[in-house]
Amino acid sequence: MSNESEEAKKEEAAKSQEAKGQGEKKLKGWKDIPIGGKILEPGNSVGYKTGAWRTFRPVHKPELCTNCMICWMLCPDSAIKVGGVNDPNKGHKGVSDKPNLGNFGGFNLDFCKGCGICASECPFKAIEMHEENEFKD
Repeated sequence: MSNESEEAKKEEAAKSQEAKGQGEKKLKGWKDIPIGGKILEPGNSVGYKTGAWRTFRPVHKPELCTNCMICWMLCPDSAIKVGGVNDPNKGHKGVSDKPNLGNFGGFNLDFCKGCGICASECPFKAIEMHEENEFKD
């Protein structure tokens, strides 16, 4: 068998494998991970979306929110977004009027694990936890 036909078969097998996985990233095996779990690439957690296994989802109630941002400070996953200081809604209830202060900007559901710390620590009860199966997305 010639080298060209072997290479063509390997190439075809690789394409077939890619089509099955639909271009998904291959997870590293235990032999590929650095000893001791060292982080060799700072900031790499952005590539690991962990919100898919959440059972409860936070829901924001803007009419109760004062933008104290306690939720943002206590979120262990940094899943609470901060809105801009030039928010067009400044001056409305639930939006800070202070010129250099950000506002609650929503939840990053790719990283929220549904722990509920934000809801339990909100002094104004502006965040509620709902079961994930209530949502269609």
